[in-house]
Amino acid sequence: MLKKRIIPCLDIKDGRTVKGINFLGLRDAGDPVELAAKYAKQGADELVFLDITATIEKRKTLIELVERISHYINIPFTVGGGIRTVEDAAALLQAGADKISINSAAVKRPTLISEIARQFGNQCVVLAIDTNYIANRWKVFIHGGKTETDWLTLDWAKEGERLGAGEILLTSMTKDGTKSGFAVDITGQVSEQVNIPVIASGGAGTKAHFTEVFQAGKADAALAASIFHFGEIPVPELKLYLREQGVPVRLAIKENI
Repeated sequence: MLKKRIIPCLDIKDGRTVKGINFLGLRDAGDPVELAAKYAKQGADELVFLDITATIEKRKTLIELVERISHYINIPFTVGGGIRTVEDAAALLQAGADKISINSAAVKRPTLISEIARQFGNQCVVLAIDTNYIANRWKVFIHGGKTETDWLTLDWAKEGERLGAGEILLTSMTKDGTKSGFAVDITGQVSEQVNIPVIASGGAGTKAHFTEVFQAGKADAALAASIFHFGEIPVPELKLYLREQGVPVRLAIKENI
C-alpha cells in the first residue's frame, strides 16, 4: 500500500512565511529557509512553497528564495505562484523545484497544463485548486481566492487530469486556517473521480483530522501550515499517531535502509 504523505506548506509574502484564516488576516510565521530545513530534518515527505501574492501583484515567483530553500532540503519540493509560461516553470525547476504548482494561470489558459507536462513530464505538474462552497456547489476560485470562476470543482479537477496534471492540490477556502478539519466531502469526491494523487489542504487542527481525510476523504497526502509553523503538532509526532491509527506513513529514514 502506498504511504500517505505529510506536507508542510510555506505560504510566502514579501520573503516571509505567513498564515491567515480563509485566505485573509495574514500573520508572520517565520523564516522560510529555517522552516524548510526543520521540516526536512523532521521527516516531512515533501514541501510546498506558494508565493501567494505573485499572481495578484502580476510578478514572478521569488526565484532566489527557491534556490536558498532547495539548498537546505533533500525532499521533493513543489513551488507555485505567478507561473504563466513554460519558461517560468523551467526557471523554477532550474532553481531547485521538483514540481510546479499552477492555479490561476491554468484556469485562464488550460493548455498551460499540457505545455508544462509535455516539456517536463506529468509528474512535474501540480494543479492547485482553491475551492469554496457557494450556493450549494463547490466552485473554483482564482487570484488568491478573490475571484469566482464558472468551473465546478469536480469538473475542473477531471479536466486538469485530462490535460496532463500529475497531481491535484485541493484547498478548501472555507476551512483554510480554521483548524476545524479538512473538507472531507469534496476531497473524497475528487479523490474518487480522478486517477491522480490528491493532496488535501485547508483546516488541519488536530491529529485526528489527518486520519479522517486519509480514511474518509481518500486523500493521498495532507498539507498543513500553521499547526507545523507554530509547533502545535510536530511532524514526527503526527506520523507516529497516524501509524497507530492504521494509516500507512513513512517514518524515520533509517527504517527504509
